[in-house]
Amino acid sequence: MIAKIGILTISDRASAGIYEDKGGPAIQEYLTEILTTLWEPVYRVIADDQPTIESALQQMADEDHCSLIVTTGGTGPAKRDVTPEATLAVCQKEMPGFGELMRKVSLEKVPTAILSRQTAGIRGKCLIVNLPGQPKAIRECLGAVFPAIPYCLDLIGAAYLETNPDVLTAFRPMKK
Repeated sequence: MIAKIGILTISDRASAGIYEDKGGPAIQEYLTEILTTLWEPVYRVIADDQPTIESALQQMADEDHCSLIVTTGGTGPAKRDVTPEATLAVCQKEMPGFGELMRKVSLEKVPTAILSRQTAGIRGKCLIVNLPGQPKAIRECLGAVFPAIPYCLDLIGAAYLETNPDVLTAFRPMKK
């Protein structure tokens, strides 16, 4: 079976066509590099609006059957940045370690990473992970948290993802 992975760009300007979405394509490029599992992207660009974000996340998880949804944008402190709130509103379980690790990695590069509010959570058999909006930061953050994502998906009964060990090694505990 082909795994479905949601890629959700949250940006007022990109959704209005004012500028090109660079975050979504950066996520897709990175996942193509690291995954050996066959996968299909479910890609959307939407505005920074909490009900719209909640609806898109629910549809991608429940109707499109994505095992993983990776969002980009809307994680800062500005008034329109509501991605973490929308994510937590639709999830049954919060996974705060993802955001903690992404901020740690980003703080090694730039002091304003402390302003980022990325988080993650589980909705049914889907893991939702919020990433920053900049392509360089997307790569750094995904590289930091992705080793744990395949095992998390195993634990929630989602799609089985394998990575290319020459690029990134997923961690799965040894079975006894």
